[in-house]
Amino acid sequence: MNYFSSTRDIPAINNIIMLLVRIFVAIAMIILHGLPKLEKFLAGGEIQFYNFLGIGSSATLILAILLELICSFLIMIGLFTRAASLLLMLVMAIAAFGVHFSDPFTVKESSLLFLSIFALIFTFGPRKFSIDNMISQRRESRW
Repeated sequence: MNYFSSTRDIPAINNIIMLLVRIFVAIAMIILHGLPKLEKFLAGGEIQFYNFLGIGSSATLILAILLELICSFLIMIGLFTRAASLLLMLVMAIAAFGVHFSDPFTVKESSLLFLSIFALIFTFGPRKFSIDNMISQRRESRW
């Protein structure tokens, strides 16, 4: 058997890799984006944040914090994975193409990488090791 064939699918490895990717990217999102924004908010003082919704900088910052922390946790455990990854794709697209529009690529790079990874998670789903999969199997067994 040729395990290195580009057309061969190896489900066991794919499931493990997707689990590891979900865990890693969720932890990275929490540490690199969610927690620093939470610290900024809790520190008080004047909040200057990209107000893309027109609801005020503070409200937009709170929304970004909630999305980055809660959706990352959901992706990590594999619950509502596609919805959570879609929301984080939106956040990262706004960061890359709104907040950092005129910045050099090196500044946008982190947001674009997260956007790409969340797009892959959205496309391929959480795979076997997820709560979404357990829910899906339970539904199928009822029918």
